[in-house]
Amino acid sequence: QVQLVESGGGLVQAGGSLRLSCAASGRSISYYFMGWFRQAPGKERESVAAIGLRGSTYHADSVKGRFTISRDNAKNTVYLQMNSVKPEDTAVYYCAASSRGGGEYDFWGQGTQVTVSS
Repeated sequence: QVQLVESGGGLVQAGGSLRLSCAASGRSISYYFMGWFRQAPGKERESVAAIGLRGSTYHADSVKGRFTISRDNAKNTVYLQMNSVKPEDTAVYYCAASSRGGGEYDFWGQGTQVTVSS
């Protein structure tokens, strides 16, 4: 079992940058597919980015070219670098771990709030 704790959220102006971190404990993230999700008020949770065991990545069309997911297995941490943020990126961002891949996630963090002002 792995525990996930997100950090790095906050208030940022449109066009600015933010880096989210997801620190894992309990087990090495090297065994897991990792993903970032977000949920805005009144909206369903959506996938933002994911990274495979060997580093292959997926980014949603809405963030492609602006956000980058990465992993540092030695630090047991996953990152989401957010550049050129927009007000519509405002949401609670969650980190998740999957032991099987295929979009099914077993473990979730508590989330970190990102607010983008216009």
